[in-house]
Amino acid sequence: MGAEGNVGRGNGQREHTLCLGVLGPVRAYRGDQELPMGSPQQRALLAALLLRGGHTATAEELIDAIWGEEPPERAKAALRTYASRIRKALGNDAELLASDSGGYAIRTGRAYSDVALDLDVATAHVSEAEKSAASGDRSGARESYAAALAQWSGEALAHVPGPFAERHRRRLTEWQQTLLEHRVDLDLQLGLHTESVSELTALTAAHPLRERFRELLMLALYRSGRQAEALAVFADTRRLLAEELGVDPCPELTVLHQRILEADPGLALAPDEPSGPVTPKPAQPAQLPAAVADFTGRAAFVAELKDQLAQAEGTVMAVSAVAGIGGVGKTTLAVHVAHAAAEFFPDGQLYVDLQGAGPSAAEPQAVLGAFLRSLGVDDASVPDGVEERSALFRSLLSGRRVLTFLDNARDAAQVRPLLAGAAGCAALVTSRIRMVDLAGAHLIDLDVMSPDEALTLFTRIVGKERVDAERKAAMAVVGACGFLPLAIRIAAARLASRRTWTVAALAEKLADEHRRLDELQVGDQAVKATFELGYGQLEYEQARAFRLLGLADGPDISLEAAAALLDRPVDATESLLESLVDASLLESAAPVRYRFHDLVRLFARACAERDEQPPSEREAAFSRLLDFYLASASKVFALERPGERALDHLVQPHSAGTHFGSRDDALRWLFSEADCVLSCVQQAAERGMLRHAADLLIAMKDCADSGVHSLRYERAATAVRDAASAVDDALAGARVQSMLTHAHIVAGRFDQADEEARRASSLAERAGDTLTTCWSLNQRGIIAICQSRYADSEGFLLRAIDAFRADGNRPSEASALCNLSQVSLEAGDTNRAIWLTQQGLEIYESLDHRMRMANGRYALGRALTRADRIPEGLEQLTKAVTLFRETRQPLWEGTSHFRIAEAHLAAGRPGQAAAHAEQALALRGIGGEWMRGRMLTVLGRALLALGQHDRGRVCWKDALALFDDMGASDAEEVRGLLTPAPAA
Repeated sequence: MGAEGNVGRGNGQREHTLCLGVLGPVRAYRGDQELPMGSPQQRALLAALLLRGGHTATAEELIDAIWGEEPPERAKAALRTYASRIRKALGNDAELLASDSGGYAIRTGRAYSDVALDLDVATAHVSEAEKSAASGDRSGARESYAAALAQWSGEALAHVPGPFAERHRRRLTEWQQTLLEHRVDLDLQLGLHTESVSELTALTAAHPLRERFRELLMLALYRSGRQAEALAVFADTRRLLAEELGVDPCPELTVLHQRILEADPGLALAPDEPSGPVTPKPAQPAQLPAAVADFTGRAAFVAELKDQLAQAEGTVMAVSAVAGIGGVGKTTLAVHVAHAAAEFFPDGQLYVDLQGAGPSAAEPQAVLGAFLRSLGVDDASVPDGVEERSALFRSLLSGRRVLTFLDNARDAAQVRPLLAGAAGCAALVTSRIRMVDLAGAHLIDLDVMSPDEALTLFTRIVGKERVDAERKAAMAVVGACGFLPLAIRIAAARLASRRTWTVAALAEKLADEHRRLDELQVGDQAVKATFELGYGQLEYEQARAFRLLGLADGPDISLEAAAALLDRPVDATESLLESLVDASLLESAAPVRYRFHDLVRLFARACAERDEQPPSEREAAFSRLLDFYLASASKVFALERPGERALDHLVQPHSAGTHFGSRDDALRWLFSEADCVLSCVQQAAERGMLRHAADLLIAMKDCADSGVHSLRYERAATAVRDAASAVDDALAGARVQSMLTHAHIVAGRFDQADEEARRASSLAERAGDTLTTCWSLNQRGIIAICQSRYADSEGFLLRAIDAFRADGNRPSEASALCNLSQVSLEAGDTNRAIWLTQQGLEIYESLDHRMRMANGRYALGRALTRADRIPEGLEQLTKAVTLFRETRQPLWEGTSHFRIAEAHLAAGRPGQAAAHAEQALALRGIGGEWMRGRMLTVLGRALLALGQHDRGRVCWKDALALFDDMGASDAEEVRGLLTPAPAA
């Protein structure tokens, strides 16, 4: 939005407020209406008056400002005419444009409250920024500088003639650049170094001799792990300054260069500065579970742990690990301590249940992804590998005071990547095993409660009056519970909810060997017995719900999915689940979402195997869940891909699935339920439900190239493939191998993709599966393009087009047409390429196919760019970026930025090319490391065109290393680029 929008309409001011702008074209707005300001000379007069801050300017001063030393003969008359026209345009307000002793003045600012000048607004924001910076509020200062810069709507005083305007244009431009330096400097202080590289690359291209921008770019690159590029920036700068000005770099730049050479630790963020790619105001997560109101005893442990955590205020990271058997109260104790110690960690508290006691312990990579997003990192900026995520996590917490609560850990190996390792931070870990191999950890072994503590806890839940009346029986109850806190809570909750029971009655039940047995006294069997106690008190419907819910492996379950699993109405299901929450047998993870403690899940599943008879009831329940997920995912697929025939080939679900009010609702469901659905797919493979599992993967296809759930998707698909292979199920095998082909293409593993595609094609032929036959042809065409086998590609794609047409699958036909256009581009036939993509895009548009329309615009943008119709190509690619962002496809968004960079480079705009290439690198792209190599190649070309030869060659060297590792043919092109010496 322009300056006038920022000072008026954009700030919600009254409609009659007059908004004036000089930080761009000289304009005036009243509300949404632009006022006619007339000729350039008339605008020059308005600018001269506005820039005097309400002071009167004489006629002679104004004439000199507009015409300089050669005014026209009737300059004063022209001046009066211009002033009259301006007054009329502004509303004939004599007080606003006042005449004074033959001169004029415009009253702005406090002198005229209904007038807003963008320059005054920017000045006020800068004043706020300086105050915030002085008080140490870097986030506030950054926001205020950004608000000041937002007042610019182009070059200040654009197209305004006269020496006065030219003088002030230079001044305002210099001021703008200075403000930019301040804001970017604060960006780096706040840890936004990765995001800043793109902007600084563009700024150094636009202002090559401004050394402060170069200095900030070097620091941003260094903090982003790109040391060689940072050093290359200095080499480029030194050469440019010598050639253009005959001088050496400034001392600040030289000192920074030396510090980078030495990898000076001081270049990391200062201890009191947050770090990492977070939002301007770093996120402060507060994820601790709610403290238990009736927490009892454990005073010595609480004091010991709190003292340990408090040490994090000093110079070491505190790590405390609490170990004990299931149900002994590890989590309850840790939650209590974490809340008590929260004052030591003002920058936030992170929490995760690592599910270490169950069969599917949380993977550090996934946990780190969740932590990074909680700390403000968007999905597109979360790295792929566990090591990269762990490094970014440590960087984010450097200089901050954050408590990480790692509940229910499997072992030390699971914990290590999740440790911040920084002074000021602490980790609190609970586990069923002693973590003797967790270096530096303070270990706590938690045993059962003492009899007095156990009785106190029981009394707080049941009530003092009832316990005092039957103290001996109460002690018998807690003794029968083995003094385990969880067992005591469940027993007490049963008694508290049954006012007619006596304590003795409960003690008698627990004395029964069928209810207690010896297992109550030792190890995990005590937990099982405790759960058995709670389970035995459930009504029939509650017990059925409890054991059937245990069949699902996902991290939690939605109310609708639970209703499908139980084959009960949603309202009735909610009542059942809430009653289980009240009985402490189920947790409410969030509104209408539920989860088991992992040990409770195991117990529930064991109950299902024992009590749910006949066994077909268990299979029927799981089938209903699988069917619900297939129905819901198919609805998402249909909404995002209207006209796609794939659904007609899939198993037709009996469930109605989830109702979606819009495409956006459908996409939100897809990505929020992805972990649960993919867990269900993996279970289905284990249970031999291969057709449903393979078809559900097809319906969930968008998760494969989301960049967020790609690894989880691939793991589930691999399980289905292996299961299908074991029983020689050609149909399921063909479909899942087609999906694995897609996943490998997304990751840039083209040799593996080709192998899977060949197998998929062969199996599809055996099974007579039209869907996989069509898709495999299209996929093999894509793979051949990526491997530079263009003749093979054309053959596959022409066959794919015929196959899709025969099947009536128009969206997939459009996809193959757009892919075929790439073959034409490589053959130099841009006209055919444009024609093919236009055909594909017409199909997408006729079907309102939003997601694939983005791919169509992407393909058309590429073809138009190669045909040297660059403005048209950029228009299409920019639209593709917007569509990919809306449909949550960051990898495709990054790939589109890469193509935009190519277009700008072809148009001779290397600065813009470099900026978009940096954006592409930040978002990553379809094709994994292969695409990253191509992005680096284009960035290197853009940098060389900007005269930044050393940095450009560093990019090429990085690209060459990637291509050589992959054995990609692109390596020869980059090797050729590196062969000639850079220009002197």
